[in-house]
Amino acid sequence: MKCKITRNAAKQLAAVLEQEEDKELKLRVYITHAHGNHAHYGLTLDKPTDEDVVVSTDKDIDVIMQKDQELLDGVVIDYLYLPEEGYVITNPSKGNTGDH
Repeated sequence: MKCKITRNAAKQLAAVLEQEEDKELKLRVYITHAHGNHAHYGLTLDKPTDEDVVVSTDKDIDVIMQKDQELLDGVVIDYLYLPEEGYVITNPSKGNTGDH
């Protein structure tokens, strides 16, 4: 499985992870709901289970993803400042380029 984190998102996520007391927690990307051929995604801090895979990124942030969720493979985590500040998770490899 693949996951890309942009520079803006990595900066924000590194700050969150550094403040966390439990250093075993990792970033989890999950599907909030899926319909048709795409999904909507969420982020949380969590610990991996037997049903997960931990993906290392080029930003030195490990990401937990559920093994059997094809719509997670290829997600891109970004952090935008405009028009609204916050995380945006898409999966261009599955044709998902943003919420609708």
